[in-house]
Order: sequence, then structure tokens, then C-alpha cells
Amino acid sequence: MRPPEFKLNNPPEDLISAVKFGPKSNQYMAASSWDGTLRFYDVPANQMRQKFLQDTPILDCAFMDIVHVVSGSLDNQLRLFDVNTQTESVIGQHEKAIRCVEHAEYVNGILTGSWDTNVKLWDMREKCCVGTYEQNNGKVYSMSVIDEKIVVATSDRKVLIWDLRKMDSYIMKRESSLKYQTRCIRLFPNKEGYVMSSIEGRVAVEYLDHDPEVQRRKFAFKCHRNREQNIEQIYPVNALSFHNVYQTFATGGSDGIVNIWDGFNKKRLCQFHEYDTSISTLNFSSDGTALAIGCSYLDQLTETPATVPHPAIYIRYPTDQETKQK
Repeated sequence: MRPPEFKLNNPPEDLISAVKFGPKSNQYMAASSWDGTLRFYDVPANQMRQKFLQDTPILDCAFMDIVHVVSGSLDNQLRLFDVNTQTESVIGQHEKAIRCVEHAEYVNGILTGSWDTNVKLWDMREKCCVGTYEQNNGKVYSMSVIDEKIVVATSDRKVLIWDLRKMDSYIMKRESSLKYQTRCIRLFPNKEGYVMSSIEGRVAVEYLDHDPEVQRRKFAFKCHRNREQNIEQIYPVNALSFHNVYQTFATGGSDGIVNIWDGFNKKRLCQFHEYDTSISTLNFSSDGTALAIGCSYLDQLTETPATVPHPAIYIRYPTDQETKQK
């Protein structure tokens, strides 16, 4: 019997910026960190198989296929790692740090989003940039891609929706319905809308269709807050990840809590136990059978703890009861 949850061996030494399962796999996982490492794990074996090290913090990573992982880092560079041959190469760069990296399967390319206000599309076979797309003067803070659809959340609380079939301009520009800075944005697996979270303990569920009937379904809710002696503590919601099969989603906050939500019926399905520090990143495997939970202290609490907890990655195998719409 496998345990419902366990801690991965050899976690990063500093803030965990991303955990990502391999395509169609709950066996392999990559993690990027501010310690400059990209780590590749065999999850069921609880083994780190590869570790690539560079001088600057890595802000995001993504699988291209099961043996190729790409990363974006604070030195503005996009790198490609080959797990089999243990080699790495620099593919190209932005003017400023690369905050987001996504595999765009639809065009067999890699998308990068940067603090230089651009999204770039890369052809990985030719190892070159094949398109640069200005994001309306906003630094890219979070990005999500499914098939032809891209949503980009920027520093000025805007959301830009793009279509990979015609990238001459974005197809929609939206104001965030959350008053505070965006932390994360993720498309619904059915591409009908997106979920976004902010630093102020809130999540918004939005729909792309302009039809007033559809727009009536949008809502926002408070989460990752707690009351102590009549004072409400409000925590950033740093991470979101969808269960591709059930279309439910997980949120992770600086309160060290992971919740699972049913966005269609507007209710919380479950809350896991409290982890020892902030949840910095989350990722469901493509079939939803495993959830990777990256915990790392984000320096956001009013008082620094006497001992800062060591970064950790937990792998949880959630039950249908925890993730399926009731």
C-alpha cells in the first residue's frame, strides 16, 4: 500500500518556484528553485534522478517531453535540459527575468513570459524565437496555456487572452476582478474560463464567453484567511492547479494550507492538514491521481519565525472524495 502522502527526498535548498509532473505521467516530476537547481525526480521510487545547477534563481520550469525540461530564470535565459544525456543548452533570452515557462503542445513550442512585458514563442528544434508578443506594458506574473488558448496575468492587474492560431494581437483584455496583485492564473481544462488568485486571500472564477447568461456565473471568494483574537489574518494565495478529469482545483496559500474547490458549484470539497510553511507551488499530474505540493517560506509573515522551515515537496495521492464534485 502506498501512503496517501509522503515527503520527497532531496528537496531544493531555497524557495521552490515550481513543481511540474511530466506529460501524461505521475511518475516523473521536475522542480525549480531559487537555489539555482532544476531537479528531476522519480516520484514512486522517491528518488532524485538528476540535478542541474546554475548561478541564478530559476523562476519556472516545464516539461517539453518526458526527458526534456525547460527553465526560465532571473538571468533572463531560457534553458533546455536533457535528462538522458545530462546536458543543458541556452536557447535564448529576454531583456529581463523569465517568470513563466509553458509547453505549447498545440504548436510544439515553448512559451516564455517575462518581466520585460513580453511573451515569446520558441521553436525548440531550431532553437530560436519565432514570435514576440507585447503584453500591454505589464510584467508577466503568471501564464497558462491549453491547446490554442493562452491567458496572461500582468503586474497592472490585467488579464490578456491570446489564441495561438492568430497571434497578431490578443483576442481579449480584461481587468482583474481582484483588487490586489495577481499571484497565479490557470485556465479551466475545458478552456471556458480561468481561475486567478491574489495576494489578498481571494480567488476569482471567470468565464471567457461574453454572453450575459454565462457572465452571471462568475464569482470571487475569500480563502486562506483565519481569525485570531478577533484579528483576521489574510494570506496570499500563491498557487493554483486544476484536476484535469474532474475540473476541480487546488489552492495553496502562505497560511500553509491546501484547499480543493468545486468552482462550478461554488463550494470547498476539502482542506488538507496544515503544512509547516507557505505553499509556494502546486501541480496535479495530468490524470489527477497525484498532487505535488511545494512548501517554502516566502518571507510574507508579519513576524519571522525563530527557525525558518526547510523547503519541502510533498506528494499526495488524493481520493475521489477529496477531488470529485459531489
